[in-house]
Amino acid sequence: MNKRLNIAFLAGGDSSEREVALGSAAQTIKAFKEDKYSVYMIDVHCGKWTYKDNDGREWYVDQNDCTLTIDGEKITFDYAYIMIHGTPGEDGKLQALLQMQGIPFSTGDMASSVITFDKTTCKLAASRTGVALAKEILLGKNDKWSADEIVEQLGLPIFVKPNASGSSCGVTKVSAKEEIAKAIRKAFTESSEVLIEEMISGREVACGVLITKEKEYLLPVTEVVSKNDYFDYEAKYTPGMAAEITPAELPDEIVEKLHHYTRAIYRACRCRGLARVDFIVTPEGVPYMIEINTVPGMSSGSIVPKQLRAAGLELSDIIDEIIEDTL
Repeated sequence: MNKRLNIAFLAGGDSSEREVALGSAAQTIKAFKEDKYSVYMIDVHCGKWTYKDNDGREWYVDQNDCTLTIDGEKITFDYAYIMIHGTPGEDGKLQALLQMQGIPFSTGDMASSVITFDKTTCKLAASRTGVALAKEILLGKNDKWSADEIVEQLGLPIFVKPNASGSSCGVTKVSAKEEIAKAIRKAFTESSEVLIEEMISGREVACGVLITKEKEYLLPVTEVVSKNDYFDYEAKYTPGMAAEITPAELPDEIVEKLHHYTRAIYRACRCRGLARVDFIVTPEGVPYMIEINTVPGMSSGSIVPKQLRAAGLELSDIIDEIIEDTL
């Protein structure tokens, strides 16, 4: 690279994960190499893209051409690095806009993002890999349902979750039939569709992945041991509420299976950039895919940064590879 690239570092977002995303952004932006990039942290929120300079003045990105004008100087962006969990960073909205503007970016394209953000569609794409998947029922807001029928099909306990959301927002583990209605109402506050899944018992694990044209990184597997009943929002973001063991103490053959399915799911969903695939491994050693996170948490306590450190990798070098691969 002969000149420093102007990077629009897109942060924040509009979902329940906004504060988590801002924490990820604050850590990730430190890893960009100053000799290679001029990075502008832009808060994407409520339809506005806001850049705050060192003096605290706010400037707005012109979304018609994705440029930023500061004191009369117009800055044209060469690249967008997306660090937004949830909408509009993981669901395809930003990707669609950037694709129309011809600006390369750090994640999968619009189609890939739509597939991976919609949990039931993602499971359909992942099913091509042969990975085990929990049985499910998908509800729209106008669909009729019966607690008896849900229990008959899926048993108890079950998980009731928004079909398009992250960080376990709106998710409820339901152990009694009488709790189903409340859990469905809660999930509908986060998404227009609700996914109800059978509970798969086992060890919860996660595997970070990056596949470029030149290299393949399947990161050390992390096991998550929550002090709560499952790895909910509190357990994810409250210090001391969960142990994250990296690398996980798993037999080599299980790790090989997890890496195999992580690679296959990443490719089946046409992902780009860093991603993380979450699984439950049953006592019999069968991995069930939970979901894929295409903009995984990157704060100092998040899983993928721990995996990078365990693998002896520097985030700054990984960022270089992502940008070079997607430019």
